[in-house]
Amino acid sequence: MGAIDDATIMNALRRQMTLQAARQVVAAGNLANVNTPGFKAKEVTTFGDALDEQLAASTKLVTTTANQIEGTSPVDPSVTETRDLSMRRDGNNVQMDRELLTMTRASADFAAAQTALAAKFRLVRYALTETR
Repeated sequence: MGAIDDATIMNALRRQMTLQAARQVVAAGNLANVNTPGFKAKEVTTFGDALDEQLAASTKLVTTTANQIEGTSPVDPSVTETRDLSMRRDGNNVQMDRELLTMTRASADFAAAQTALAAKFRLVRYALTETR
């Protein structure tokens, strides 16, 4: 098993921050349309989310091998309609509590990734400025 290098860590943190920012934008859009008749709530999904959903729905044993190609990202967020939410009479299915919770979680996850990235940069800055 190979060691995890700095570039891999920074790329993972970048992907995490991008994903959480996208989740906040989509939740804000849902909240903005909470009173729009016929509006369907949307959510950010990733390939991993879709795979987990399919595996949970399947009773078969599935073995997958992931070979990441350099320069590609396994976290490609896409926006899809949220399923299994109850509709109101006007055809809107946005749930304010759910969207606020999504925004709060995304904010916390973004802040955690941002803190880790800042710590990584502090280490790099220290290494560059340390004189012996």
